[in-house]
Amino acid sequence: MVRDSIGSESLPSAEDICSALDDPDCREIIRNLDEPMTASELSSHCDIPQSTLYRKLELLTESTLLEESTEIRRDGHHASKYSVAFEEITLFLDEDLSLGVKIERPSRSVDERLAEMWSEVRKET
Repeated sequence: MVRDSIGSESLPSAEDICSALDDPDCREIIRNLDEPMTASELSSHCDIPQSTLYRKLELLTESTLLEESTEIRRDGHHASKYSVAFEEITLFLDEDLSLGVKIERPSRSVDERLAEMWSEVRKET
């Protein structure tokens, strides 16, 4: 399943984001994602066992810090690729003194916005 963290309607809690960023493996994954990579590529770059890596990728995509997309291959063996889905994270106190979060996302191209809209249309039909 491909998750679109940028197009996601629900923002994760500040606690979820802090929990993901507090994990050394998650930080190592983010540090190594200067370009989209598959799980196996990340496993070798980060020296994290693949079973652990999948749990960390799940945590990062659930907290909308990574975006998962599908690489279509001619041989039919498609692969998920992961990329960083934020440029800046700001923590702040709400009016009720609870912790809040603001995530600055990278700007999206016209093609990416069109693909997102098409994805939403398909969900409705």
